[in-house]
Amino acid sequence: MIEEMDQPAATQTLTPALWEQYQAEFPVRERLIYLNHAGVTPLCRAAAAAMKKLTNDALEFGSLHYDEWMAAYDGLRGAAARLIASAPEDIAIVKNTSEGLATIAMGFDWKPGDKVVVFEEEFPANYYPWKRLEEKGVRLECLSIYDPLEKVDVACRDARLLSISFVQYLNGYRADLEAIGEICRRHGCFFVVDAIQGLGAFPLDASKAGIHALASDGHKWMLGPEGCGILYIHPELRERVEAVEFGYTNVARYSDYGTRDMTLRPDAGRYECGTLNTVGCFGLKAAIEFLLEVGVERVAPAVQALGDRIADGARRKGYEVLGRRTPGTGAGIVSFRKAGIESHTIVRHLKEHGIVTANRSGWVRTAPHFYISTEDIDAMLKALP
Repeated sequence: MIEEMDQPAATQTLTPALWEQYQAEFPVRERLIYLNHAGVTPLCRAAAAAMKKLTNDALEFGSLHYDEWMAAYDGLRGAAARLIASAPEDIAIVKNTSEGLATIAMGFDWKPGDKVVVFEEEFPANYYPWKRLEEKGVRLECLSIYDPLEKVDVACRDARLLSISFVQYLNGYRADLEAIGEICRRHGCFFVVDAIQGLGAFPLDASKAGIHALASDGHKWMLGPEGCGILYIHPELRERVEAVEFGYTNVARYSDYGTRDMTLRPDAGRYECGTLNTVGCFGLKAAIEFLLEVGVERVAPAVQALGDRIADGARRKGYEVLGRRTPGTGAGIVSFRKAGIESHTIVRHLKEHGIVTANRSGWVRTAPHFYISTEDIDAMLKALP
């Protein structure tokens, strides 16, 4: 009998990288190196399966199982609330980020002379709604995301509302939402966030950050379909935002078609106007639940590391990287360019190698999610002209 002390030591088992644990959930990996999650994400397997289930059910049974549709709406509100540490009753289901932000901008009880603080680097969806308010006598103060917090503090002293993106769409700058939220709280300024380029990739606690409203579509970092998103709106702000887009489901007794009682729903559902995107709700609910299972706290460092790898590698190849990337402000978006080569030429060249990126304002924009490997990033860098 062999003594225990003479037995060879057990081989240590290494924990697989996060992307390895979940690579089977993303069939797109079999065909492409997909680096365009800031544009439109490939569906995760869970979202696709949920949507197929609904479409097959509707094909074979029509609306017979309508109660399951209603359960999916509630499930989506609940999953979204868990994702941002809020309550389901504070979540409205919307078509997209633009609709969510426009709901706040158009419905707020503005008065001539009110001021809104915005940022010059924003995507149009988080600029146009506020710019249009100038027609109502609202003043806009436009800062840069790179301005120090002291300047944001000064701007908020006489402002009614500040709106900023969690992550900027082009340079990938991730805002310090808690610091900005504290400034807004001290000055009684409502705090609105366009979360689409960060939600699902980085943790976000709406309550801790003091956010009054947050909008995000599901088709980027949340790994869901287009045309279905969420609007979080705090009860304090709900009392000041009118439901401008009004239909039968805005009211409390919307299931009673014969009523003419227009009392609004007490929750964020008061901003839902009519029939929802049911198949989208099935898909987005499944996608968010998948992300919650993975753990956004695990996704974030993986996405950050991939972005850092792209930025460092692109610089080594002589490319200019847009923005100032630090551990506190970096995110999943990295944009770069090279003198003498048009960005659309580079994007087309990468596409020919099975690598999907985006051409944005003269920059090559990359945006890897957690299921992308470091080898994928290195292949992209190697393919750069």
